[in-house]
Amino acid sequence: MKAPQTSAPQSPIGRIPVQNVRPCVDHGTRPAKSVVGEEFDVTATVFREGHDAVNATLVVTDPDGQERAQLMTCLNPGLNHWAAPLVADREGWWSYRVEGWSDPYGTWVHDAEIKVAAGVDVELMLAEGALVLERARDEVKRPKKAKALIDEAIDILRDDTKEPFDRLGAGTHPKIRSEMAERPLRDHLSPSADLPLLVERERALAGAWYEIFPRSEGATYDVTEHKWTSGTFRTAAKRLPAIAAMGFDVVYLTPIHPIGSAAKKGPNNTLNAGPDDPGSPYAIGSPDGGHDALHPDLGDWDDFAFFVAEAERNGLEVAMDIALQASPDHPWVQSHPSFFTTRADGTIAYAENPPKKYQDIYPLNFDNDPAAAYAEVRRVMQVWIDCGVKIFRVDNPHTKPVEFWQWLIDDVAKDHPDVIWLAEAFTKPAMMHTLGKVGFQQSYTYYAWRNSAQELQEYVEELAGDAAAYMRPSFWPTTHDILTPYMQFGGPAAWKLRAALAATLVPTYGIYTGYELMEHVARPGAEEQIDNEKYEYKDRNWADYEPGGSRAGRTLAPYLTRLNEIRRWHPSLLWLRNITFHRADDSRVLVFSKRRQVVQPDGSTWDDVILVVANTDPHCTATTMIHLDMPALGYESHEGFIAHDEITGQEWPWYQDNTVILGPSSEPVHIIHVRRYF
Repeated sequence: MKAPQTSAPQSPIGRIPVQNVRPCVDHGTRPAKSVVGEEFDVTATVFREGHDAVNATLVVTDPDGQERAQLMTCLNPGLNHWAAPLVADREGWWSYRVEGWSDPYGTWVHDAEIKVAAGVDVELMLAEGALVLERARDEVKRPKKAKALIDEAIDILRDDTKEPFDRLGAGTHPKIRSEMAERPLRDHLSPSADLPLLVERERALAGAWYEIFPRSEGATYDVTEHKWTSGTFRTAAKRLPAIAAMGFDVVYLTPIHPIGSAAKKGPNNTLNAGPDDPGSPYAIGSPDGGHDALHPDLGDWDDFAFFVAEAERNGLEVAMDIALQASPDHPWVQSHPSFFTTRADGTIAYAENPPKKYQDIYPLNFDNDPAAAYAEVRRVMQVWIDCGVKIFRVDNPHTKPVEFWQWLIDDVAKDHPDVIWLAEAFTKPAMMHTLGKVGFQQSYTYYAWRNSAQELQEYVEELAGDAAAYMRPSFWPTTHDILTPYMQFGGPAAWKLRAALAATLVPTYGIYTGYELMEHVARPGAEEQIDNEKYEYKDRNWADYEPGGSRAGRTLAPYLTRLNEIRRWHPSLLWLRNITFHRADDSRVLVFSKRRQVVQPDGSTWDDVILVVANTDPHCTATTMIHLDMPALGYESHEGFIAHDEITGQEWPWYQDNTVILGPSSEPVHIIHVRRYF
């Protein structure tokens, strides 16, 4: 019967079928992602007809075109699922493929061990073994010592003066098996397609962010004149040593551009702004300039360069907020009116997300004149890259065309591959995932609204699964836009817990300034802080919280410092895909671990294992049994270990089953360093 005609051509299947190679992003049209030194598994389904042995090899190609191959492991022979770890040692474009092949040596070993033991076809099996090893010697390039080893085995296999089991033992000796594993004889080699891999710098996966409004850092209020004076880049730079001392490695600046006066927002998002109200920094643009300009109250270009240099001196990278929207006073409104949407009455449409209205913001329209819009944004980005900014937090990227982001990120990467993009996209999963696929290294997440143990486990398992190949999550307990009821009413236990989970569940997390002070009062009718910093200055009087100050001890700064110390001490926390969840009898208690083998500069290794136990209910104490997957921690089920709590410094002997007591009156979370008995 003639095969039916189809519109899509069928790709040929190999002699040894290789299927379901993972990770594979959009059928291989987009790259999977990793960072230097990150380990992840490449998996595939590899099988063949009949009963002959089959095997698989992972072949990795580095940016210079050099290939390296490693034998894969069959995880479940009945389902033909193969896996091998992949670790890239430098940045750049890599690729990988899986090669399936028939294993004549493995087939012979399996059959010969059975038949010789049963006394069936003994001489025939030993003769066939010699022939297989001759092929292996002649057809695969080997060192002289390996050839001599194989020659010796061949001679013994053919020596009929020796006992059959001795002859078989020569052909299956551990040294022969090891040589055949390292340099196998492969028949019917069947490669998969090469899949792309983009390897980036570590900050693309792991980092601790601290968000500030530069205008608030150093802002002062004159009680006599009832007037604020804005902070500047230079006063904000004075805050950098404290941020660095808490262990953060990225300082994130909300927009620093001129702010329009048209429809300027007043305190708490009102429309009655006074002449001295600063307005929202997201209403970008005034006669002083637009996205390529600095707000004059913050200082000039020398002042910004000073801030960037001070950040670097303190071990901090600067992340900048990029909000592609304009105030009605933005220069683009006059110079590029095609960048906006004009309504039927001739007015320009301002931003709306009903019932929310943002009268002070015009969204950009990328469809009227895409060539000009793309070029102008690319020019703006170069201004900040030239100033030393290599990380951008993009506001609402899901309201702009995805193809625009793909073009922009690709174009920037041509000359600046170390630039990192964080998507602030609290939106539908399809958009969030696609933004990751087209280039965003990181993404905001729904973490703020995932509060129960079950919700958190299900969400992180999703993020650490297939999606981890292209979308890296960033967990923020609060932001300048988000203050959930959990944080409003959870008390200190909630603020400790949510920071601890954000810092340990995923490699990148962020803290909005003031988190240390547990600013928990919401504006009525909104899940955001009252007297929101988006619309006014805020002087937090940091000196009052220092030792000897009037509010000393009333801050979570030491707790955040400890979390970041733990992250620095334990590299296992800086990976995403290495998480394992364990079981607790109490459904409020979340238990998970992370494990990573760390390679030292001298080549030695050590096993870093962290176990986190958290009571997700900030109002009640939980007393429960937890049940650990001991092999996931590197132990046999009957073994025990020393549980060292990195928060309190306490230690206990722990085993497979343990009792924990966690709650607001003690500590809501254990961060356990799993140590072996010595």
